[in-house]
Amino acid sequence: MPARDLVCSLVPALIVAPGVSAAILFPPKVSAAPEASCPDTEVVFARGTGEPPGIGPTGQAFVKALGARVNDVPPAVYAVNYPATDQWDTGVDGIRDAGAHVVSRATECPKTKMVLGGYSQGAAVMGFVTSAQVPDDVDPATVPKPLDPNVADHVAAVVLFAMPNERAMNFLNEPKIVIGPLYQAKTMQLCAPEDAVCSDGVNFAAHDSYAADGTMVDQAADFAAGRLRGHENAAVTGAPFGR
Repeated sequence: MPARDLVCSLVPALIVAPGVSAAILFPPKVSAAPEASCPDTEVVFARGTGEPPGIGPTGQAFVKALGARVNDVPPAVYAVNYPATDQWDTGVDGIRDAGAHVVSRATECPKTKMVLGGYSQGAAVMGFVTSAQVPDDVDPATVPKPLDPNVADHVAAVVLFAMPNERAMNFLNEPKIVIGPLYQAKTMQLCAPEDAVCSDGVNFAAHDSYAADGTMVDQAADFAAGRLRGHENAAVTGAPFGR
């Protein structure tokens, strides 16, 4: 998909249908998984519009950079399962899948440290996953509630590449993406200068630069690695992390 089409085609995929909220509830479930099946660290990443199934070039670059910064075993990877097309309901599918996986890991593998990430439409998906409340123009009685607050303790970091900004969301008269309070301190948003999707600029080529340039990928990997180390220290002392 041409980069110039992203402002108009990326955002519609994230718009919530009447009676459906971008903030999805995934209630905790009681179950147990064999310890051997639980990774020490996992990256949950959502690709951008038009990218083939997987985590996309930006996600691949980020995982590689993060793997070089963590000790021993490289992080496991979960690719958010959603179409990532320009259809209006695509983003909701991603929010549902990502949230369900995060809750599953938090309940079945409580020692697994998660890093949430996304690029472009995928960054919006992950931003909505962290949302703490239903948008004001959506009736809370008709939609599920956000993630259980306890889930946040299992997320070490959130890295969002080229997340659509308020201008992009206003273009379609939809609520902006708001990172939930429990995730704000552990979230890094990265936007290339003049990127037409996440900044006030109009440089459409900049939107495709993240994986190739590598600078912001390295910044995100440094941030996530630092947060992972802090998460490990909190686990040792028994203190709550990232609150």
